Amino acid sequence: MNTRYETDVVAWANEQAELLRAGRLEKLDLAHIAEEIEDVGKSEQRELAHRMSILLMHLLKWEFQPSHRTNSWTSTIRDQRKSIARRLEKTPSLKKSLSDNDWLEDVWLDARNDATKETGIEFDKFPLWCSWGMLHILQQDWFPSEPEQSSQFPNPDRTS
Repeated sequence: MNTRYETDVVAWANEQAELLRAGRLEKLDLAHIAEEIEDVGKSEQRELAHRMSILLMHLLKWEFQPSHRTNSWTSTIRDQRKSIARRLEKTPSLKKSLSDNDWLEDVWLDARNDATKETGIEFDKFPLWCSWGMLHILQQDWFPSEPEQSSQFPNPDRTS
């Protein structure tokens, strides 16, 4: 029982769990345990960002290609909203991401890039900043029609 973290992380994790349960704290690989715990949080944040970018991409497609709307798009939008809601319910600390401008800018950029790939619409034709409020974005039965004036994703270059 001496698997190295770099050699087999799964075997290492099982050994670390056994050591913890046995109370053999002096044998623990504390540096790597701390790293793994941090990675769990980062993984949850990446999952939320991924789901949000898929949702936003489909909302962009919905707004910019009304003649292409399908039940599949509706389904994807609703499924992503449900998944995001479940993730936020299970991990409430993720809610702060929804108001983090840097996080939101990254997610919006991903959504614009993906919408460009899926629609063929030029990247610059999509808004530089999201004009939909977070309450609308996450509301189960809301779909964009006309761009709204208020923005939940503020332009950091603007002064309030």
